[in-house]
Amino acid sequence: MVMNPGTIKKLNLLDFDQQALRGFFESLEEKSFRAQQLINWVHQRGIDDFNAMTNVSKSLRLRLESIAEIRPPKVVMTQTSVDGTYKWLLELDRPEGKSGPSNRIEMVFIPEPGRGTLCISSQVGCSLDCTFCSTAQQGFNRNLTTGEIIGQLWLARKLLSAHGLTGAITNVVLMGMGEPLLNFNNVVPALKLMMDDQAYGLSKRRVTLSTAGVVPMIDRLRAETDVSLAVSLHAPDNALRDKLVPINKKFPLEELMPACRRYLDKQNKRRITFEYVMLDNINDQPQHARALAALLKDIPSKINLIPFNPFPNTVYKRSPDKVIERFSMYLQKQGYVATVRKTRGDDIDAACGQLVGNVQDRSGRQIRFERRYANA
Repeated sequence: MVMNPGTIKKLNLLDFDQQALRGFFESLEEKSFRAQQLINWVHQRGIDDFNAMTNVSKSLRLRLESIAEIRPPKVVMTQTSVDGTYKWLLELDRPEGKSGPSNRIEMVFIPEPGRGTLCISSQVGCSLDCTFCSTAQQGFNRNLTTGEIIGQLWLARKLLSAHGLTGAITNVVLMGMGEPLLNFNNVVPALKLMMDDQAYGLSKRRVTLSTAGVVPMIDRLRAETDVSLAVSLHAPDNALRDKLVPINKKFPLEELMPACRRYLDKQNKRRITFEYVMLDNINDQPQHARALAALLKDIPSKINLIPFNPFPNTVYKRSPDKVIERFSMYLQKQGYVATVRKTRGDDIDAACGQLVGNVQDRSGRQIRFERRYANA
């Protein structure tokens, strides 16, 4: 029986970091150095046409064209904020065997003087159900593949170049949809590609992973790579954090804080960024500032105070500017670096906690997160 080549789904080479690509080429009985060539063409130069890869033999180019491709997410919609922020709605492939509409995610580019930050997603939706986060209210569908994660960076560079912004991305943060550490096996290869000198060449200080506090996976991340770490803290004690960030019931502060200290053991002269959304009369009072200062004692820290970004049907309100300033000033007097995040892109719902995409299947939301951590 002869199969129609059109029915065979090609390998997406965005799914492979350099180590995986070496294995791929060895399986084709090709020299492993081909992996470095391909990474340079695809990631450093942004080329997706095998025929343009002139230092690769013609026979190999033809073979690659028949079995593989470079397949990033597809752009469905682009929005531009008055402050220059870009937000893209991206459509994903349907997993094999699935029918119905495809899921969609969002990514955001934030330009600032001297830097440009790309905020990317790691999951379709999120299962953590943080009560102040619009993204979390969409439910959870699935993990993104490595290709869908690094494909966001690959795609954003092309899109921005088309607007005359070549080289605009200096920093990447995994702070979009999802909890990156619950997609560990796909996230880590993407991180390695970001920092690969033959690919994007970003320094470990310019790649940041944000987590709500999956303690065992923080330790695994420390063993695999030393990207910058941001922790979504949002409360200085267990009672309040249990309500705002439900994962705290599984991994309370007594476990999270030591994990943060262990992570820094490998990173001399580094800090952990602690993200703290400012909620009116919830976590923004002087006693909360005092408790936060005590909690982070002896942990090299940067505290990022985030004015709450409202969304439909939320019960929370943004702390007044004077309250946020008072909170920040107290922390600074205690010797901490405490900054107030400037709200960017809120006119296009691109601000922190506002990314929602389009999550088609929400049944995963009903799976208690304890089951997801059972073998962590």
